[in-house]
Amino acid sequence: MAYIALLHYSCPPVVGGVEEIISQQASLFHRHRHHVKILAGKGAQFTDVFEVEINPLLDSRHPHISQLQLNPRKYRLQLKEYEEKIISYLRDTLWNHDLLIAHNVLTMHYNLPLTRAIHHLASSFPIKIISWNHDSPYFYNHYPQRLNQPEWEILKSLNPKINYVVISEARAQEFKKLYQTKKNLPVIPNGIDPYRFFRLDLSTIRLIQEEKLFESDLLLVQPSRLHPRKNIELSIQVIKAFHDRKIKAKLLLTGAYDPHEKKASYYFRKLKDLAEKLGVKEDIIFIAEHQFKSGQKLEPARVTIRDLYLISDCLFLPSKQEGFGLPLLEAGMIKLPIACSDILPFQSIANENVFYFSLSEPPGQIAKRLWDYLNSLKPSQMYHRAIRKFTWDYIYQQKIKPYLESFF
Repeated sequence: MAYIALLHYSCPPVVGGVEEIISQQASLFHRHRHHVKILAGKGAQFTDVFEVEINPLLDSRHPHISQLQLNPRKYRLQLKEYEEKIISYLRDTLWNHDLLIAHNVLTMHYNLPLTRAIHHLASSFPIKIISWNHDSPYFYNHYPQRLNQPEWEILKSLNPKINYVVISEARAQEFKKLYQTKKNLPVIPNGIDPYRFFRLDLSTIRLIQEEKLFESDLLLVQPSRLHPRKNIELSIQVIKAFHDRKIKAKLLLTGAYDPHEKKASYYFRKLKDLAEKLGVKEDIIFIAEHQFKSGQKLEPARVTIRDLYLISDCLFLPSKQEGFGLPLLEAGMIKLPIACSDILPFQSIANENVFYFSLSEPPGQIAKRLWDYLNSLKPSQMYHRAIRKFTWDYIYQQKIKPYLESFF
């Protein structure tokens, strides 16, 4: 476990892109058992999970600093005083920290004493410093001309005592040119937190994590009661067909059965036996019967259909008979791709806006055609790419963790 401080001019509830990034990174580091603290010039203690420390000296709009740095040469003594105050503060608050991640404050022109203070700290204080570079005014044609004064050269300077991270390959090339260096600048992209973005219930999050749902190649959801006319056997066979094609597919079955009705109990056992026989037992998740690894039973009411729709790649409905087909409308409301049997009730609702398959069609053929169909949908492909490659937890495991381990 490392003691990590993240620093920016402001933090939530102040609204902004970098503000959201440091909030998400702080949550990420905390989830991975690091001690986390946010340092900012403006904002508030927006969470009870980790510490947030507000000091106006770090603000991008500190009234006195903003005024002085309009002419830093004229007011260099006053700016030096602010620099020393910030150094003193950072030494006091970071005395037991292993790492300071400074977001944008070494590359932007909003608080010159703060920028200088961190450079000084890198040479005089036993802490690792990472400059997490998002942007620079020098990348744009109409940056303020006062930034050509010598006092601002620090924004273009690569400090050998500081480690640098950039958020994209394009930014890496821009910063290498700005710094006039051929040194490799590690690229760690910004990520997304689907748990917060979708506002998922804690039970859903636990299900995702324990069943590694976001690591699957394909996630199908079937919101059906466990009844023979729902044709769940075909769903299980299609999952097997995907596995035969080396596609890691999982099925989320939301429906329950009445344990007091013999036919329903028999059908449930039949489905479990089929999944085991086909070797996909671990990939067929009966939400109503699911137990977490701790032995605690999942409360189905806590995992809403909306949650499952939001995290899935496709609604799959192979029903033999239906009176209507409400899940088609529910999925349509959130633009979730739909695959369903070509029975009349579904056709009357969906028209030509879904993927249809015949009930006489072999599972292997359904799997092949459905995979090709989903791959032809660009929004669906973008969702898949975002959820598999750009979640913060994925980025942490693939990029951030190895990078942090290089320091310790």
